This record gives sequence, structure tokens and C-alpha cells, in this order.
Amino acid sequence: MFPLRVVDIIISIKSRRLIGPINLQIEQNGITILLGANGSGKTTLLEALHGLRKLSAGTVEWAISHSQAAKEQSFIFQSPIMLRRTVAENLAFPLKVRQLSKSTAKAEVMMWVKKIGLEHKMKQQAVLLSGGEMQAVAVARALITKPKMLFLDEPTASLDGATKKTIEDILTSASNNGTKILLSTHDLGQTKRLANDIIFLHNGIVEAHCSKEEFLTQPPSKAAKQFLAGDIVL
Repeated sequence: MFPLRVVDIIISIKSRRLIGPINLQIEQNGITILLGANGSGKTTLLEALHGLRKLSAGTVEWAISHSQAAKEQSFIFQSPIMLRRTVAENLAFPLKVRQLSKSTAKAEVMMWVKKIGLEHKMKQQAVLLSGGEMQAVAVARALITKPKMLFLDEPTASLDGATKKTIEDILTSASNNGTKILLSTHDLGQTKRLANDIIFLHNGIVEAHCSKEEFLTQPPSKAAKQFLAGDIVL
């Protein structure tokens, strides 16, 4: 069973095509990495799948209704967005929206601040945290509702190694517990650590969608070979 199918989608701004046409079938388990050089279309595709971009053509088809799918997914941006509230209040916010009891929300918040190592900063204003700490809060806030699908746009691009490992460990655990993860990156090391399968984008087109092992050992295109070699991809 697939969580979503992408059929002939195109996104254009005026006369400039950003991505497409793209056809994909995303399976419901594991971690799928969107890989490609800067400007390849990774962010645009993620935003289209999450509904943040209006399609110029084509469709995104979920295995469940669109209204239900919207409730079952979360999105994490490269630059974390914090509410002007404490760390604990940021984490509790999506639970409050879903009208969970205060005792249940408090227990969930305590579990998650411990996971991200910020229990000593629970009462601090989230906007005063470091960039890495804010991203850890953003990941915890997105996962605290146990979404069926999580989209992440280069979430660890500017983080130190320790924070990156914390987030990767959390994502691996979430995947093992049933959350489908679709993550964009140009970090090959992260791809090797996390990916089950890889979608490789080049100039707005999907040049490959295959297992990690196949992509790394048999790169499917000239651009993919250049990318894996660390060359500039034009």
C-alpha cells in the first residue's frame, strides 16, 4: 500500500518551470531521501506534496482522503519556526489543538524534552534557544502528535555533529514506530545513514527513484555520478 502517488505534477511561476513533470509512488514505510544539488527542486517538491505549493498541472493522490491526510502529516523547515512561547508550550501546542487532556499533554512534553536533552530549558522562551536547539524542538513538536508522514526540508543543514546525531536518532526511531519520513538533503553522509530509498532530482526532474544501495553503487545518470563524486552538478 502506498501513502501517496504523484501523477504528472508540474509547478511553474509565470513562464518558468520549477519542477516537472514528475511521477512518483511513495511507499508507506521507511525513510525516503530527496537527494540533489542546490536548486534541483527538492524544496519545491516537498512543499507540493505537503500542499504548500499550488500545482500548475497533475495531481497528488493519497491512499486516504486529502482532509484526513492533512491531519496526519507534519512539515519541518530548514530554518525552524518557533512560537513566542516557552519550550514546553511550543511542544504542548499541537496537543492542545487536538484537545488532549492537560495530564496527557504534560506527560508527552516531559518525554520529548528528555529525548532532545532540553528538560533544563523547558521554561525558557524558545526563540532564545540556539539554532540547533530550536530545530530539535521543531522536530519534537512535529512528532509529538505521532503523524503518519513527516516532511523535512534539509533539517540539519547548519547543525553541529552532536545535534545532527540527536535529530537523526529521533527520526530513525520515529520511522521504526511507523512514521513515514520524506527528507530532503544534499548531505551524502546523512543519506547513507538514514535512507531506505532515494529520489534523485536534477533540474526539476526525477532522474531516479531506487534503493539506497542501487543508487550508490549504480548511479543512474551523469548528474548522479557527478553528485556522488562531489563534482559541481550543472
